[in-house]
Amino acid sequence: MSVVDYQTDGRLATITIRRPEARNAVNGEVARGIEAAIDELEADPEVWVGIIAGEGPVFSAGADLKEIAAGRAGDLQTERGGFGGIARRDRDKPLIAAVDGPALAGGCEIVLACDLVVASRRAAFGIPEVKRSLVAAAGGLFRLPRKLPPNIALEMAMTGDPIDAERAHAFGLVNELVEPGEVMDAAKALAERICANAPLAVRASRRVVLDGAGADDQTAWRITTQAFGTILKSEDFQEGPRAFIEKRPPKWQGR
Repeated sequence: MSVVDYQTDGRLATITIRRPEARNAVNGEVARGIEAAIDELEADPEVWVGIIAGEGPVFSAGADLKEIAAGRAGDLQTERGGFGGIARRDRDKPLIAAVDGPALAGGCEIVLACDLVVASRRAAFGIPEVKRSLVAAAGGLFRLPRKLPPNIALEMAMTGDPIDAERAHAFGLVNELVEPGEVMDAAKALAERICANAPLAVRASRRVVLDGAGADDQTAWRITTQAFGTILKSEDFQEGPRAFIEKRPPKWQGR
């Protein structure tokens, strides 16, 4: 059985890391599997939103230290995706992290590479690399202060101590906080809310939010205008007003 499972259900794709015996640690097979799954998600016009989860009680403990000790640290990255096949991956479709247990080190950085986070109360988030004289090198050190108040991000980076899901939710890292065992249902419900909207508009809006964060106003206006101009040329742009006038649900085509 593959260590990364990819399943589709209607407009939704689910990517599941399946190495529970190794706390879903990332080895070369996991990295390549996640990248391949994202490739499928991005290429399939029928799929609009993805969810990434981990099998068992741990979302992911990060890099497989046995692989690193064996001199195979490079195998934990892919050329396009970086660590875990995802940390540096450029993509268009929304990705939700469904976290029902600890997400630590590289596991936390996988979560931070996603767009939205649904977590249970038994989840925790941390970058403990400093405890081993390492540096969180898969995006955690600059993505955490984008998601959290800078002093909280600094606390996590310098102490290496994790924060629990309730604290992460209070600070805005977690979008929805649920009871253990309810994460996938909540993530799917959130995905359905996104899928109710025009997919091209969702992707364009996502891109403007991400690219516009921290940009000067001139740049932000430019990328907003470009996004709007692209949507104006789509079939769905015609469908939205038409469905409103005809008082019916829109039938989005994604084109």
